[in-house]
Amino acid sequence: MTAADRAQIELFREAGAARRVKLARSLSASVIKLARDAIRRRHPEYSKREVDLAFVELHYGRDLADRLRRDLERRRGR
Repeated sequence: MTAADRAQIELFREAGAARRVKLARSLSASVIKLARDAIRRRHPEYSKREVDLAFVELHYGRDLADRLRRDLERRRGR
């Protein structure tokens, strides 16, 4: 572990609960954005919906992505 790692851990420990939650949410949002950006780079032809479905499949599994896809198609048909 580097000195920078230790310093960052200490800052997290010293932060209050609200600050830690805010940091965790920010980190999660960043990771999600990076994952979606990677899908877009790999598949520039994908629409926003296709990127969203690829993200769901990658992180939550094909079964859930297929069910979501069917539900979205059903809703579109209304």
